[in-house]
Amino acid sequence: MPPRSGPLAFDRYCSRDLDRDTIERAYSAWAPVYDGVCGPIFHHGRRAAVEAACAVGGRTLEIGVGTGLSFGAYARTGTRVVGIDLSQAMLARAETKRATGRYPHVESLQVMDAHELAFPDRAFDSAVAQFVITLVENPERVLDECARVVRPGGEIILMSHLYSERGLTAAIERFAARHTRAIGLRPEFPFARLQAWADRHGGVTLLERRPVRPFYTLVRFRVA
Repeated sequence: MPPRSGPLAFDRYCSRDLDRDTIERAYSAWAPVYDGVCGPIFHHGRRAAVEAACAVGGRTLEIGVGTGLSFGAYARTGTRVVGIDLSQAMLARAETKRATGRYPHVESLQVMDAHELAFPDRAFDSAVAQFVITLVENPERVLDECARVVRPGGEIILMSHLYSERGLTAAIERFAARHTRAIGLRPEFPFARLQAWADRHGGVTLLERRPVRPFYTLVRFRVA
């Protein structure tokens, strides 16, 4: 197995990674309003990520499953879902959705730290992280864990807002980054960091990087 990765240093505009306490506080506060506020904003990105997972099929691990907003998109596709989240408040709302019986494809939901996944190697056909990888304490460590639990030929599927890197939009993102950490947002995470992880890991290949409206990016890696 490749050595575990640590954080990499990037340009001076990028802020440090968010710590666990900040994320837990932020998403405990978001939980009561998350579906109403973030559901419409994330709709297209969520659909694109789920479509990519369903194209792989089999069993998918949803990292940062949150309140279960994606459950309906997996329905009638044959894809089975295991969801984890660090936030008990968010996951409680996902459990309420699952308890309705409308989502039999959701196998289980667990409070779990994505830096230390309690699953055996090669347990899943894909791992999906929607609007998550830019917000965890150590993104490289989480990606290592994704690569470990996905079978050879399976995929790691990421959906996030990534840093624009140049122009007015990048300047706005850098400005916003100074003020959004406390609410669990990070707008200036660069794609270069994902590519550097893949290069250093050596056991994954970039399959796709494409924009998804309104301002997200879908990134797919295949596990060797």
